[in-house]
Amino acid sequence: MRDPDEGVGSGGTIVTGVARSRVPAAFEPVVRAAIDAVAKVDGASAYLYGSVATGRARVGASDVDLLPVGLERTAALRLGRELSARFADLCRGVELAPLAPGDLAGESDEAYGNRVFLRHYAVHLTGPDVAAGLPAYPADARAARGFNGDIARELERWRAAVDAVDDPRPLGRRVARKTLLAVAGIVSVHDRTWTTDRELAAHRWAAVDPARGAGLTTLLHWSDGRAVPDAAAIRTQLDTTVTAITTRFAELVGLWED
Repeated sequence: MRDPDEGVGSGGTIVTGVARSRVPAAFEPVVRAAIDAVAKVDGASAYLYGSVATGRARVGASDVDLLPVGLERTAALRLGRELSARFADLCRGVELAPLAPGDLAGESDEAYGNRVFLRHYAVHLTGPDVAAGLPAYPADARAARGFNGDIARELERWRAAVDAVDDPRPLGRRVARKTLLAVAGIVSVHDRTWTTDRELAAHRWAAVDPARGAGLTTLLHWSDGRAVPDAAAIRTQLDTTVTAITTRFAELVGLWED
């Protein structure tokens, strides 16, 4: 869901609409359950992001997106499955993307992107607030690279995975969502603005580069479930739209170093 408050602040820094006070009352039970579960793990923290954090979520149609810090990956995935089953009537799923404390440290693009994300896109729920004291970050190429500079690595992983998966539909959705986030980074740098909105970015870049329009529309439909890809369709998009977007991202924004 689009965050109408996302953009560039008066000081050139990223602004978003995330706030604990904006969490819709209907989603409080799942948020409270997540808080209770993470609070049992010594030293672990939990953050909320996405449409629930901006108040734009729709009951039955939105995911609840959580970012635990210091929660072991298998435990995070297990908790996500448990909460998804428990609250299946409330949300499409409960997704946990765990971070280790070390994922925030250092000067790598990945660590920088993690810090930017925590500072501007995540709402602290419980545990030590590892984002406390982080500055407001500029809406610039470094932030865009921090978020999606791994797009070339992902492209190679997707190429290897497409013939190995039994059900290509989840892979198609991952390809679409990640590629469209990279498009948002391209648009942000090209237009000297800031957005992570997939649909807005796809329409804008189709206007700049009409040759990519049909492919971007296809990815949009995969990302929101309006279309379901098979393996052949995924291979086609990897070889055309995704490759073109990866090349343009490398030129305009830059990629993570190996």
